Amino acid sequence: MRLHKKLTYCLTVTFIVLFAGISAVHAGPREQAKRMHDRLVGVPPSDAVLNSMQTLIENGQPIDAALEAMDNPIFYSTTLKDFATPWTNREQSVYLDLNDFSATVIGMIRDDVPFNQVLSGNIVYIGSAAATNNVAYSQTDNEHYVILQDTNADLSDSAVLMQTQQTALPGNVLPAAATAGVMTTRGFAQSFLVAGTNRAAVRFASLNFLCKDMEDLRDSTARPNFIRQDVTRSPGGDSSFFFNECLTCHAGLDGLAGAFAYYDFDEETQQIEYTDGQVQPKYLRDAGTFRFGHETTFDGWVNNWRTGPNAYLEWRGAGSGIGAKSLGVELASTRQFAECQVKKAFEKVCYRPPSGAVDHQAVEDIASIFENNNYSMKRVFAETAAYCMGN
Repeated sequence: MRLHKKLTYCLTVTFIVLFAGISAVHAGPREQAKRMHDRLVGVPPSDAVLNSMQTLIENGQPIDAALEAMDNPIFYSTTLKDFATPWTNREQSVYLDLNDFSATVIGMIRDDVPFNQVLSGNIVYIGSAAATNNVAYSQTDNEHYVILQDTNADLSDSAVLMQTQQTALPGNVLPAAATAGVMTTRGFAQSFLVAGTNRAAVRFASLNFLCKDMEDLRDSTARPNFIRQDVTRSPGGDSSFFFNECLTCHAGLDGLAGAFAYYDFDEETQQIEYTDGQVQPKYLRDAGTFRFGHETTFDGWVNNWRTGPNAYLEWRGAGSGIGAKSLGVELASTRQFAECQVKKAFEKVCYRPPSGAVDHQAVEDIASIFENNNYSMKRVFAETAAYCMGN
């Protein structure tokens, strides 16, 4: 009897799954339009929007249908906020307030600002005086953005969420050459430039924008010439552990982390700090651990991951440079950057990661569209929604 019940249950579940799959494949334009809107916005469309999207899909214009769905303010205040918020904190939690980091991502996608500038541009998005009850942007707290969030401000409106330059913000301490997109926002600094040794800035920039953590980038063949003095070459008295473990991450990580040598986040004043021409003391911490290691004397960086096992990321930048801005260009110039943004949009819109040859080919194709359309993230969301409309 138990076996019979189990078989009946399994057959029932199988039928439901198969029926759902068949329904998705054979869904008509109206059902596809509704599915697309639900996935992009998270709420049902109005009849007028649904009718318009249906007509566009019937006419072979699913991208335009997706763009129409994205006109809904909820796409910006909810979908994109949830999309960007995990990038702003070490726990990768979605349950955090809007801040200058996440607001800038939202604004850049809304305005079709080329997204390869997200790690290098002199750009930030702030709320209007009317939308924030005249509470101005502050270098020392996040109240400006909390008001935007708590009042359900219409982030789809460029008169509410406005683009400006980081160098134009009140109390700014950064010269234009030191601005590096979201990496020099207060939100980024508070999470990734605070305390420590600024290695976290590189780690989370890679994790969030290349979809690669340090474990994914381990390279035992990389040159150790930029590994800092605070890393022992003989942990526990065993030098082989350094070569087989420590070096595999630090050779690349430390080579890039020099880009942030002049940055810090002051926990007392709660604001970003920039000491032009002067290396932050944190970089020289524990220098006696291995005094023959690399001593950071300026904000130069070298990419030791361009060759070897990480060459598949398709590095296209200069390979070395000065400061965080040029490092941002290096990261965003890779093919991996393009594919990473597509994969994240795919997971957000399709409710699942890419799986199987067809999905992965779609990611490749949309990444190429992304690169060939001036790095338009709005187009990425539209293309992904069109692909997943029947999947």
